[in-house]
Amino acid sequence: MIYKRMLTIVLFAVAVFLLVTPALAQDDLMGDFTLSHYFGGFGGEFIDGIVDEFIAANPGLMHAESPVDHEQFKTSILVQLAGGNPPDTFSYWAGARIQFIVDDGLLQPIDDIWEANDMGSQFPQAVIDTAATYDMHRYAVPLTLHWAGMFYNTALFEQVGAMPPTTWDELVDTAEKFKMAGIPAFALGSLNRWPAQFWFDMILLRTAGNDYRNQLMSGEAAYTDDEVARAFGLWNDLVQAGYFYPDANAYTWDEAANMVANGEAAMTLMGTWIGGLYAGNDMMPGEDFDYFSFPTIDEDTPRASLGPIDTFVVSADAANADAAKAFLVYLTNPDVQLAFAEGAGNLAPSLMVDTSNYNDVVARIAAEIAADPVFAFNYDLATPPPVAEVGLNAFAEFMANPGDYAAMLERVQADAAAEFAGME
Repeated sequence: MIYKRMLTIVLFAVAVFLLVTPALAQDDLMGDFTLSHYFGGFGGEFIDGIVDEFIAANPGLMHAESPVDHEQFKTSILVQLAGGNPPDTFSYWAGARIQFIVDDGLLQPIDDIWEANDMGSQFPQAVIDTAATYDMHRYAVPLTLHWAGMFYNTALFEQVGAMPPTTWDELVDTAEKFKMAGIPAFALGSLNRWPAQFWFDMILLRTAGNDYRNQLMSGEAAYTDDEVARAFGLWNDLVQAGYFYPDANAYTWDEAANMVANGEAAMTLMGTWIGGLYAGNDMMPGEDFDYFSFPTIDEDTPRASLGPIDTFVVSADAANADAAKAFLVYLTNPDVQLAFAEGAGNLAPSLMVDTSNYNDVVARIAAEIAADPVFAFNYDLATPPPVAEVGLNAFAEFMANPGDYAAMLERVQADAAAEFAGME
């Protein structure tokens, strides 16, 4: 399968890089080296291969694999950090989640390796400012850059004579075409809650805009505001019209993605990692599936891209901080960044990566990100984790009972305000 061939290519590329760059091997790196990541499902093979090559280049290190399921990781890593027995380095989501553990003193700054390796020239300043810098110090090395957009089944679009919509009205018209053809327009798998956030995020960004959204994420604005109610109202219109595949909360994100792949639904609002999933199903980008950016709603609202950035960080209590920092330096190499990007279906944040290696879909998405004046983190990475839990629960509740969102937003505001107050 394409997926297996990609894995072979990724590992070969990393191995070649290590052979021609012996400086990665450090004779003084010794002892146990602990690393944890949340790529326990899809993408795990690629990051584990990269880790294995790092260990092979540094034979003085002893390492045991410890991947964790994506959802489980959100809780397990906090337990480890609080318990004083954290991994030396671990993957973590840039934004409010890193800020949350920086505030608790659970990470150590890595300004030294940033300066020694001139990392400031290797990443876009916006990525450095939003993903690596917290309280005026560098704490993280970016490994992936993802983007959320609408991914669709090209054959189904051709079947009903639909074109990728660019406005909200066109999106509604397209959804109606699929409904008339007996095909759900949208697949959403919100069993684990987080996939639903993209609908709220994108509608709010296309109406109220990023400045207002930042106020909401920080507690300066309220979930009972007209801007939030309008976003839910537009979302509710789509749900009530029957454009979504039924029972969204019964499915995971990849099950919803496969509904699109299998022709059971036309499109799904998801991150670029869906491309890696589809590659594993032998689907060709630009042929079997394609994408369009979330349509414009208010023309005077500046465009914004949305998505997560995955990073690696160093625990404040790391037992082998030298090895952890050496690994983070290793992750900045453009060959490593590209290897993981190609394997896991994302974009590499490094400026040093040759983007001519991207497939057509990823290359066009990279151009979208470059053209948009704003790059925003998705909801659960933009607001503090305790507040994110409140919102994620609300999004899943909305998909179960969409018509009652006004009363729901009253409760959400009360709960969010209580969480913000508890962090003061």
